[in-house]
This record gives sequence, structure tokens and C-alpha cells, in this order.
Amino acid sequence: MATRSRAPMTTVLAFLTLAALRWAPAAAELERVEHPAKNDGSLSLLVVGDWGRKGTYNQSRVAEQMGKVGGELDIDFVVSTGDNFYDNGLTGVDDQQFEESFTNIYTATSLNKPWYLVLGNHDYRGDAVAQLSPVLNKIDSRFICKRSFIVNAEMVEFFFIDTTPFQLKYWTHPKDDHYDWRGVAPRGNYIKSLLKDLDEAMKKSTAKWKIAIGHHTIRSVSDHGETKELLQLLLPVLKDNAIDFYINGHDHCLEHISSRDSPLQYFTSGGGSKAWRGVFQPTSDELNFFYDGQGFMSLQLNQDRADFIFYDVFGNILYSWSSSKANYLQPSIYVTEE
Repeated sequence: MATRSRAPMTTVLAFLTLAALRWAPAAAELERVEHPAKNDGSLSLLVVGDWGRKGTYNQSRVAEQMGKVGGELDIDFVVSTGDNFYDNGLTGVDDQQFEESFTNIYTATSLNKPWYLVLGNHDYRGDAVAQLSPVLNKIDSRFICKRSFIVNAEMVEFFFIDTTPFQLKYWTHPKDDHYDWRGVAPRGNYIKSLLKDLDEAMKKSTAKWKIAIGHHTIRSVSDHGETKELLQLLLPVLKDNAIDFYINGHDHCLEHISSRDSPLQYFTSGGGSKAWRGVFQPTSDELNFFYDGQGFMSLQLNQDRADFIFYDVFGNILYSWSSSKANYLQPSIYVTEE
């Protein structure tokens, strides 16, 4: 499925980059991508975040284990929780790091499936628009990166959310970093529009499972901890619309936290390469699992059950957790297992 040929003409690259700039919406508009489940109604996927380091910091080792697990589970696609290219995103659509950190790393046949990606804060430090460009999809057809969008897989809808613009410090105190706010500024209008579009889309959803994907943490016990802007602005929308799971990266670890005042579950999968050892801070919610090392997560879904598994860099199972909805036609009744 992946293709690795570059467009030969500079004019083609320029045209497609211009097209991407025109395509990038000034307001957050949620595009829908259809990805049907398997014939038996099930869906399997892997989740990895914070990875793009040209294979270093064990990125290649994590990729190898993803390939093995992906084959065992017959995955349908891969989700990236952002920070796709370090340290400062891509320089443009012709940046060799795209192939050095993505195409040439995730080479297993089982990973030759669509990759649905959100942008992280490190991606915004480079040419963020380049990652949204159709040029990259022509270089490697797996790569499907948008700001905020929906992947509809019938029984489940995934709401991919562009969380970087929420963090005020990136706008007011960027230090020595430059953020590419094309298609985003002004911040207030962008966030207001995005939250409105998310709320409307979530309310219209008839999917049995509703899952939100973002780069930044809402709850976390690692280095970044909680993101106050998401707690204030995004979390109420998720709770009001009975979102089942929020999956993120940003903190370079693996973790599962349960909300104490709602059924919402938080999963961090940010161990795709460089990890942060020895960082821990408490959370007001319930911590079920925390691993301050490298790895990734799998998710298997059917009409009645969601199964999460965390793996380390050697492919060992670190933690598993399941959730069942006993009666979909009535208010959701959750039965959880560890």
C-alpha cells in the first residue's frame, strides 16, 4: 500500500503545497474519513505517539514490535497521537526526515495500513502545513494527517482533535521556538469553532463507541501532567457527549487513568521513541497503570467490548484492560476488567 516515489518536478511540489494551504481551513471543519470494520464487525488498531527520531531512542525497536503485534492482531490501521517528527517538525514537503523517520522505519507488512495522525506541539514548530499536504500522501500513501477530523468505523467513531492551539503558552511564551499558526490564528476563533464542531458531531454520532484522540494530556502523572486549557475547554464537551475514551501522547510514557466523576477513561501512548524515566506527579483521578518507558498500545473493538493492551519495547505485555457495554439501547452500563 505504501508508495515511496517522489514527484519529479518542483512545480508539482509547489502546486500541491499551495493546494494544501488553500485546503487548510481558517475555522475548524471536521472532515469525515470512512474506514469500515471487518466483515465480522470487529476492529483492531495500534496507537503510538512521540516517535519521529530517525530510528534512534529505540524508535526502530518499538516499530519492530508494532509490526509483530500488528500481524498477530490483523490490525486495520494505526493511530499516531502526534509529535510525528522531532525536534521541530518538518522543514517542508521535501524534508528527507519524512522517509527517514516514517517510511523507512515502519516497514512491516502489518503496518502497511492507513496511519491516521494528529499534529503535536513539536510538529507545529516546523512547517505544520507540510504535514497536512497531499504531497506526503503521494510519497507514502499510508500517511493521513489532518488537524481535526473523524474516522468513522461504523460501531465506533474516532474524533481526532488538534490540541496544540489550546495551550496558551505556545502563543504567549514560545521562548526560542517558532510555531506555525497558519490556518489557525486567531486562536480564540479557532478554538471556539473547533469546540462547536466537535460538540455538534459528537451529538449527532450514533456509534456505539465514541473515542477522542488528541496529542496533549488531559490527565497524566508524568512530566507534562494535566493540561489546564483542555480541562477547562475540552473536557466538558467530552463528558457532555459521553465520550468513552480519550487517547493522547505528549508525555513520553504509557498510562491509564480513570475519571472519578464519569465513565471517561484516559490512555496515554507516547512511548514511541525517547522516554522520560523517574518523573511522577499525582493526579486527582484514579491511576490504574503507569510505565515510564518506551512502547505502544493496541485496541480491539467489537459491538460489546473494548480491549486495551500496553506493550514495552520488547513486545512484552505490560498491562491489559477491558470495558463492556452491557446494553447499548439503554444508558451505557460499563463492566470493566483488568
